[in-house]
Amino acid sequence: MIRNYTFPGLATRVLCGSGTLAQTGEEIARLGHSRVLMLSTAHQRSKADARAARLGGPAIGVFSGTAMHTPTNVTEAALVVFATTGTTAVVARVGGSTAGMEKLSRCEVVVTTTCAGSEITNILGETAGGTKTTRRDPAIRPEALIYDVDLKLTLLIAMKMASGLNAMSHAMEAFYAADRNPIIELMCRDALRAFKSGLPILAQDPQNRPARTEAQ
Repeated sequence: MIRNYTFPGLATRVLCGSGTLAQTGEEIARLGHSRVLMLSTAHQRSKADARAARLGGPAIGVFSGTAMHTPTNVTEAALVVFATTGTTAVVARVGGSTAGMEKLSRCEVVVTTTCAGSEITNILGETAGGTKTTRRDPAIRPEALIYDVDLKLTLLIAMKMASGLNAMSHAMEAFYAADRNPIIELMCRDALRAFKSGLPILAQDPQNRPARTEAQ
């Protein structure tokens, strides 16, 4: 049977491994930016501040007001900071709560701290007036994604497991999505195998680096 499909491709540059966080400054420079604003949750503010200090000159500050489900009033506040500080790029240290904000801010570099995978999609869910809506936009995807397994070593195992199960649900969704295609399906099959192998090990041994790497 002949199957017609469209694969739009993925333009995001992905850096994955151990110690890749140190390449954040290089990625900012590669993209041609000199003034960046960092996004984080209030909970991760101290880590974002430390990262901004290590970046040195390019970092003009941290916006730590991001919240789950991307409230539009918070997004508007972040965009005001972005517009009034001469910032040309946004760097986000993301888990689920920051992922939506980085998409709305057209984030250039994203450092991931969980495994759900939302950060690489072109889908955004945002909340206004107590109602959550979803939309798609190719411009939502970041320019670069940094996955560093060293960051995952401090992630609470309960959060790690929840994040992994969330990623598995995303992989399953791809098999019945209206725009599914064989290339994405191959990626999803590989993801499901990796989580099936890695998550049970992590449940018993949270600091197991090979299992953390496989889940990443």
